[in-house]
Amino acid sequence: MKTFGTQGPVHPEDNYVVPRTEEVADFINRVREGKYIVLFAPRQTGKTTFFQYALDALAAEELTYFPMQLNFEIYEDYSLSAFYSDLAKRIRKQIESVFQKRGRIPSEALRQFLDSAELTDHVSLMDFFENLANFLENQKVVLIIDEFDAIPRAAVRGFLHSLRYIYLSRCGPRCPYSVGIVGVKSITQLDYDRSISPFNIQDEFRLPNFTHGQVQELLAQYTAEVGQAFVPEVVASIHKQTAGQPVLVNRFAQILTEELNIPKTETITMVHFTTAHTQLLRGRNTNIDHLTANIRRDPRFERILMRIMAYDDGVDFNLRDELIDELATYGVISEGADSMCEIANPLYLYAILQVFKPAVNGLEQEYLPEDTGEGFLDYLTPAGQIDLEPLLDNFRDFIARAGFKILQVPDTPQESVGQHLLLAYLEQFVKLVGGVMHIEVQTGRGRMDLLITHNQRKYIVETKVWRGNIRYQAGKKQLAAYLKLEDAVEGYYVVFDHRTNPEPRVETESVGGLTIRSYVIPVMHGTGRAGTSTEAECCSQREGASQSGDLGNHRKIE
Repeated sequence: MKTFGTQGPVHPEDNYVVPRTEEVADFINRVREGKYIVLFAPRQTGKTTFFQYALDALAAEELTYFPMQLNFEIYEDYSLSAFYSDLAKRIRKQIESVFQKRGRIPSEALRQFLDSAELTDHVSLMDFFENLANFLENQKVVLIIDEFDAIPRAAVRGFLHSLRYIYLSRCGPRCPYSVGIVGVKSITQLDYDRSISPFNIQDEFRLPNFTHGQVQELLAQYTAEVGQAFVPEVVASIHKQTAGQPVLVNRFAQILTEELNIPKTETITMVHFTTAHTQLLRGRNTNIDHLTANIRRDPRFERILMRIMAYDDGVDFNLRDELIDELATYGVISEGADSMCEIANPLYLYAILQVFKPAVNGLEQEYLPEDTGEGFLDYLTPAGQIDLEPLLDNFRDFIARAGFKILQVPDTPQESVGQHLLLAYLEQFVKLVGGVMHIEVQTGRGRMDLLITHNQRKYIVETKVWRGNIRYQAGKKQLAAYLKLEDAVEGYYVVFDHRTNPEPRVETESVGGLTIRSYVIPVMHGTGRAGTSTEAECCSQREGASQSGDLGNHRKIE
């Protein structure tokens, strides 16, 4: 039986594979045109699998092409001479492998040429390919170089100049006829001395994430083989949470089909999806581990990512900005339709928040009022359901009780401290009552939609930062539209107000036939970093806020 592959390239004979028919056809057309193609994308996005699949399709279709694949991963710490010496051996093995796959034997002249060929630098590389063309009987060499960004730094300039020279040369048949450069870092990022920028012969190729239809197609292969079906909502939810990221899609499917021990006679439902989702978020995962390691590389990443998350006016997707460029290279952010930065998918957004959320914020003992009965269990109804309105009322009151101390939450930017505290507060409650919570909004741009599932019921909380009354009102309509998609009848809207003179609000109203309870919660600020305000100053601010509107007042708006 085949499996869902999550470790390295996947193979059609062993794994369920999205064929990417349109993308393969696009690639082959570019090869026919003799393009020098570059594909730079984050790790574990299916690059290697795609090019192997494309080369196989090309080799099977026409013997006109002579496809070879190299991998530079092992060369990162090589010297220049060692790199070219070993490269000669790898190229020879590739040539022999192509002949073997085709059931042919290299000519004696080609064998002698390969035995005597030596590579010492980029000039000898050009000479090698120029001579190789004479032995291949008009076949066109297609060279794919995977993990190209591991090329020794000393070799980058000369190697790329050689490719450019070959591409532009009009003397005899071009060899290689077409080249595919695959890696994580772009040519611009590899151009350490800025002497070969731009590498203006390149034809950029984009390999998008899986579409909803491709996720459906992948899971359908399993159903056809095993007989176990997925309800459509599970397929849609996998795509929504991963945004089609190939490894994450396969990991979801792997948990559902291999690790949860669901009887094969049962249909995989949203109950199973919720369990798998929790396991994926809380378990170790190579893809998520890479993400978290990368965003810890530079302390400046936190403020950018929190800015993207907190403010709907967003951050410009400007790849000339070093930090934006790095985050895009790592696959943490992507470019939205409006050319602004977006967090790549909800799983990544949740992981980012977990990375930057302090293990202890110092306010846990103040979550509940002094007259609490059974602690968080007070916020369950007699029937055992979550009573979210008083739970959020208490959160509002907790922020007021904590006052200036919320600015002392360690290592937390002031503009996102409200969301951090709400996430920590709800997580503690949800775990205690046996529910699960995850982030639903796909982009992370200016809003964070929390979906709580408990006893077969959904509860939706949307959070934002105050950016004016027009956007505040528009957010209610956004939430109402989302509630309809989730087939929910009520939602909760929490907006954090960082202004000098905040206007606390609590409103319950009907929007599009749905009930929405909204909170505008003041967040006290000092004159600098967290903890710089005096207690007297913050108490004064609280008194002013309570005069402008009672924090406990509940206004019903029809």
